[in-house]
Amino acid sequence: MTREAVLPHPDARLVDAATGTVLEGSLLAGAVAAAAERYAALPPGPVLALMPTRLPAVVAYLGAFTARRPVALLDPTLPADTLADLVARYRPTVVTGVEARADAAPPPGYSRVELPGLGAAWQGDGFPDVHPDLGLLLATSGSTGSPRMVRLPRRGVLHNVAVVAETLGIDGDEVTVTSLPLYYTYGLTVLNTHLSQGATVVLDDRGLLDRGFWETVAEHKVTSLAAVPYQYEMLRRLGFDPWKYPALRTLTQAGGRLRDALVLDFHRRMSDAGGQLIVMYGQTEAGRMAILPPQRLPEKLGSAGVAIPDGRFTVAPGPEGAADGIGEIHYHGPNVMLGYARAAEDLARGDELGGTLATGDIGRVDSEGFLFLSGRTRRFGKVFGVRVSLSDIERMLEHRGAVAAVAGDDRIVVWVEGAAADARAEIRRELSERIGVHASGFDVRDIPELPLLPNGKVDYQTLTELAR
Repeated sequence: MTREAVLPHPDARLVDAATGTVLEGSLLAGAVAAAAERYAALPPGPVLALMPTRLPAVVAYLGAFTARRPVALLDPTLPADTLADLVARYRPTVVTGVEARADAAPPPGYSRVELPGLGAAWQGDGFPDVHPDLGLLLATSGSTGSPRMVRLPRRGVLHNVAVVAETLGIDGDEVTVTSLPLYYTYGLTVLNTHLSQGATVVLDDRGLLDRGFWETVAEHKVTSLAAVPYQYEMLRRLGFDPWKYPALRTLTQAGGRLRDALVLDFHRRMSDAGGQLIVMYGQTEAGRMAILPPQRLPEKLGSAGVAIPDGRFTVAPGPEGAADGIGEIHYHGPNVMLGYARAAEDLARGDELGGTLATGDIGRVDSEGFLFLSGRTRRFGKVFGVRVSLSDIERMLEHRGAVAAVAGDDRIVVWVEGAAADARAEIRRELSERIGVHASGFDVRDIPELPLLPNGKVDYQTLTELAR
C-alpha cells in the first residue's frame, strides 16, 4: 500500500495566536500556491528558511515544499556568524524569514530583496545541484549551528506524515498548538500531520510556563498537545490538570525517554479525564519510528512502542556484543534519510543508507514487536576502571527527579536538580551499592535547572564542560 500525505489538506486551518490571523481552506491553499510560484520563478537550488512560530514562516515553508525545493528549517535566533557559515557552506538560492534580522548584512554573494508573498529574503547567485527527491534538511540533535544536516527524502517525509497521522487517528476535528519549535523534527511532525488531515494548528511560541499559552489552549479548544520529557517534568511541577481543559483528549511524548514514573503519572491523569497519553520514538534521521498504543499501558511500561506501518526494528550486536537479545537498534523503513550533508556538494548525493538506519540506541525488541531502549552506544564512563552506562545511572536515579550523568576523569559526575547536601550523599551511597565501586567515584552535584538544547533534550556537552 502506498501512503503519501498531501500538504496542506484542502480543509487545513492555521491560526496565529499572536495576531488572530486565520488562514484556512482555499485561502491557505492559495497562499501556499502563490509562495510556490514565487519559488518557481527563482533560479534552481535549495532554500534556507528561518522558522519562527509565525504564520508567514509556515506558508513560506509549505510553499518551498510544494515547489519541490529542498528546504532547510533553521532556528530564527541563530547567531549571525553561525547563519553566515551555513549560508556559505550550503549556498542556498534564497534565505527566507530574515525580517527580524534587519540589522544583519547579507553574507558575501547575497543581496537583500523583497519577495512578494515571502517577505524579506537574501538571494544569492550560486546554486548547487540537488538530488530530485531531496525534500528537507534538518540539523542533527537540535544543534542548529551544526554543519551536518540530515537529508530527508521528499517521499519519505510524506510517507511518515501519512502513517503517523493514520496511527494517531488525526482527523479534521483535531486542534493542536505549537508547543515545540517548528525547526525541530518533532514540532515539524506535529505541524505536518495535522495540516495533512485538514485539522487546525494554532501557532503560539510562548511555551508551557506562560499563562498566555494555556489561555490559547482553552480559547481554541485544543485537543492534542505534544511535549518532550523535560516539558513533562515542568507540567508535573505546575500541577497540570487535564480536567481544566475539557477539549484536550491527547498528550503525545517523544524527544527522549520519559521516566516510567511520569509515564504512569500522565497516563493516569489523562485516563481519569477520558483522554490518553501516547509515547513515541523517533530521530531526526527518520522522523517518527515507533508508537506505543495507549491501551497497552501500563502493561508495556518502559517501551517506546511498536514500529509504525511499513517500518520494522532489528537488533544488531552492540559495543559489548549482543546478549539476551540486546544490541544496537536498527530501523528499516521508507522514511529513513538519504544520508548526511556537510556542504553544498552533498546535496546532489543519492540514497546512501538503503532504508536502514543504525540508530545508535541500545535495546531489545520483545516477542510482540515492542521496542525497549536501555541506552546509547557512546554514553559510557569509567569509575576506577569499571565501564558504566551513563543511561543506566540516570534510570537508577529516576525517583530523584531530573537527573543527568556525564563522564569525568575516572569518575562519574551526576547532576541533580535541587539536590541538598544530604540527598547528594545518599545518592553517592546508592550508586556505590548498586554498581559495586567506592562512593568516591561519583561526584554528585546540585544544579538549579539542567541545560537544554533547542529540542528540549539535555545539553550533555555543556554539563561535561561544567564538570571539568
